[in-house]
Amino acid sequence: MMRMLYTFGIHCYSAAVRVAALFNGKAAQMVAGWKKTFGRLSVAPVGKEKTAWFHASSLGEFEQARPVLESFRQQHPDYKICVTFFSPSGYEVRKNYPLADFVSYLPMDTPSNAARYVNLLRPTVVFFAKYDFWFNYLEQLHRREIPTYIFSAIFRPSQYFFKWYGVWFLKHLQRSFTHLFVQNEESVRLLQSHGVAQVSIAGDTRFDRVHTIAQGAQHYPEIETFLARREGSKVILAGSSWEPDEDNLKHYMDHNGGNLTLILAPHVISQSHLEQIESVFAQYGCIRYSRLGDGQGTPRVLIIDNIGMLSSLYQYADVAYIGGGFGKGIHNILEAVTFGKPVVFGPNYHKFKEACDLIAQKGAFSYVSYVQLQQHLDTLLSDPDTYHTASAVCRKYLDDNLGSTQLILSKVNEDLKRLTTA
Repeated sequence: MMRMLYTFGIHCYSAAVRVAALFNGKAAQMVAGWKKTFGRLSVAPVGKEKTAWFHASSLGEFEQARPVLESFRQQHPDYKICVTFFSPSGYEVRKNYPLADFVSYLPMDTPSNAARYVNLLRPTVVFFAKYDFWFNYLEQLHRREIPTYIFSAIFRPSQYFFKWYGVWFLKHLQRSFTHLFVQNEESVRLLQSHGVAQVSIAGDTRFDRVHTIAQGAQHYPEIETFLARREGSKVILAGSSWEPDEDNLKHYMDHNGGNLTLILAPHVISQSHLEQIESVFAQYGCIRYSRLGDGQGTPRVLIIDNIGMLSSLYQYADVAYIGGGFGKGIHNILEAVTFGKPVVFGPNYHKFKEACDLIAQKGAFSYVSYVQLQQHLDTLLSDPDTYHTASAVCRKYLDDNLGSTQLILSKVNEDLKRLTTA
């Protein structure tokens, strides 16, 4: 009965996406992707040789999966790699990812789609990143006894698995996953208390990913020249900012005097948003990254009107401000932490373990009111002892959490070796 209800819900969701595709660009991309997937898969190089399948919901989860994928590819060059996405935000950005032999949308999780996709792909091993659970696909993998793993997962008592109606879903966790690699001890205890024994702590692969990014951080001569012209100025870099974040930072600049430079990398890079930012900060002088070098004096605000730069830009900051804390939740703080930058953000951070950990250790600082923001920034920018302590906390926290990828692949390699020699 529960499988029928679940599948009915999937069909309803699929129908809703198809209706939305008539007037929503992202939904239209998904529907168009679904239509092409099976035809593309039937002639793809995957499935004809040993194949590792990595599934990520969206771009964020893909970045989380990359350390495992790239290490697996290095250790197993004889495997083909398939990458699937649920969201256009992942597929459209990474559809030409060079280390994958095939990249596609994941067709909706109906029994027929799941059976057809798995039959064509014929994966040797399967990896899910963090949260995406598609139970008809998991059922097909279970029937074929294909080793299946999930990593960087976090489980909480509030999740549907642990509600009275979640028994069917929990059963799939128990039987479908060869092993579950989770981020914390709480997840281990919760799963084991509900009969899921094949679970262990492997941490969060994002630490490995941001560490790799920092080691190969790109340098931007135009930005370095821009900052050199403001020698001695403190630099706040706001990553993935939204309007409430920008308004609060404008208020801070109003009370800070002239010894401050602000680099804004807004989450939404639309012409209207860029013009709005320019209007808000007009009195301080604004320049877009794309116009650096045009000889427009010495502005105090640099607006990053390009994508793909943010993870390297934190190297130029004294303090990192992470956006999203007045919306659904803060964006990635680890990209700043890996450079040893203290981080400040709004109140909606409690779902993010690293934010909670760093607040407790005084490497990160959250605020609700502007007064709190001013206190945090004033202290970090004017008190060297506080600043260096916070910076050291961030670096140590990152270093202490490296190695998730190695733990995961050590276990997976043991399992694959056992299967090949059985």
